[in-house]
Amino acid sequence: MATKLRPLDDNVVVIPAEAEEKTAGGIVLPDAAKEKPLRGEVVAVGPGRTLKSGKKLAPSVKKGDVVMFGRYSGSDIKIDGVEHKILREAEILAIIE
Repeated sequence: MATKLRPLDDNVVVIPAEAEEKTAGGIVLPDAAKEKPLRGEVVAVGPGRTLKSGKKLAPSVKKGDVVMFGRYSGSDIKIDGVEHKILREAEILAIIE
């Protein structure tokens, strides 16, 4: 059974892209030398941040967007054997178009 995840507030669930296997020069990297990916696909978005006035601020990302985030942003979790990252919307640096 697939686990469904519904993020709260302004949290976003992202599946990080795979780490690069080779350098630009074609050198194969061992697992220990691979850098953490800085991009991924949004798979779930919370309803948005609640402002002091009580109104909800709609999120600026949506399911399916490919985004960039900081190297050490968010929390890493595993769901059904797949790596996911839960980020606050403010930790997302850009949407890749």
